Amino acid sequence: MNNAYSQKNMFTFFRDILKWNLSGSLGYQVFLCFTLCLMVTGVYGYVIQFKQGLAATHMSNVVSWGFYISNFTFLVGVAAAAVMLILPSYIFNDKDLHKVVIIGEVVAVGALVMCMTFVFVDLGRPLQFWHLIPGIGQLNFPSSLLSWDILVLNGYLALNALIPAYIIYCHYHNRVPVGKYYKPFVFISIGWAVAIHMVTAFLYQGLPARPFWNNPLMGPRFLASAFAAGPAIISLVLHVVNSATDYKIDNRIFNKLRIIIVAAAVINLLMLFSEIFKEFYFPTHHSQSAVYLFFGLEGHDSLVPWIWTAISINLLGTLILAFNPFKDRQIFLFPALILLIVGIWIEKGIGLIVPGLVPSPMGELIDYAPSNVELMITLGVVGLGMFVITMLLKPALIIEKAYEDNN
Repeated sequence: MNNAYSQKNMFTFFRDILKWNLSGSLGYQVFLCFTLCLMVTGVYGYVIQFKQGLAATHMSNVVSWGFYISNFTFLVGVAAAAVMLILPSYIFNDKDLHKVVIIGEVVAVGALVMCMTFVFVDLGRPLQFWHLIPGIGQLNFPSSLLSWDILVLNGYLALNALIPAYIIYCHYHNRVPVGKYYKPFVFISIGWAVAIHMVTAFLYQGLPARPFWNNPLMGPRFLASAFAAGPAIISLVLHVVNSATDYKIDNRIFNKLRIIIVAAAVINLLMLFSEIFKEFYFPTHHSQSAVYLFFGLEGHDSLVPWIWTAISINLLGTLILAFNPFKDRQIFLFPALILLIVGIWIEKGIGLIVPGLVPSPMGELIDYAPSNVELMITLGVVGLGMFVITMLLKPALIIEKAYEDNN
């Protein structure tokens, strides 16, 4: 009887989630259609790439990692940033941030789904994936850093999916979650969040033929940029939640997140300027990638306007958030968050991956820009991430709001 009752409860839980996700205002339905259109665009692009292979992209033997891996690198940081809500909520018992910690974990799940999808499409054809399956292919663990990355990403996805799922399920039945069942995994996820980004940094840092990436600051700067851009994206999601749902977010939460973002963004900029000093104060032949990125090399200068724009808007967004003009109305907060996110996305994506590959170890120079196929697939992956976040977030907010009202 208990087993049958449990199954009935589980069935009712998923039935209500499905009902809540399929119902909503006209604006909500339009948004879902928009994400589906993005995914259809991505599928169309992937069909082209499936037929032609990676020849459909603008990647080459020189630039073998392009737009897909650039976005993957940025989104790993977004996923890791959930720890900036988990840490104060569970270690320092911050009641304000505890209210929105599940939102941060949902954003992390969406970011991880996009990360893994970008890696999948970067394989060219899905049949390449079997090489990564233990027992069938050769994962090459522990010698391969890529195998470490696969394990930490999947482990972090499991932690960020199962912990909120347990809490939400308990709140759905108006029960207090049992701490011993989930809190140990919360503390594990804190270290795991650092691990996913450090291992990703080590993937680049451990390639001796790529001097642009052989930087001891790579790992720490990955974390600093992640803890700036990730909470900034979570803040944007909180603004949408606050304006479009009945789940209201107190201004104290936005102010605490702003402080976290500013601290991390300042550290990220300091590390960036330290790297620039190292590259250009005593330039050597190992500085050619940095010269290519910041000033162009032998007429190849396609990335120059991008990196200077990224640094400028990164600095501008940080300054606006730090000084916070019009504190009561916060009219500049939303655009400042967007500036910071876009600046870090450019600098940490294309501004990191492509210069690490150009010039090649043989001195070859080639400009790279994503093809239409890469752009379509990227739009599809972003649409998938937005869809996943929406499908997880809407029922979670409904359940959390009902639980708060009942308690």
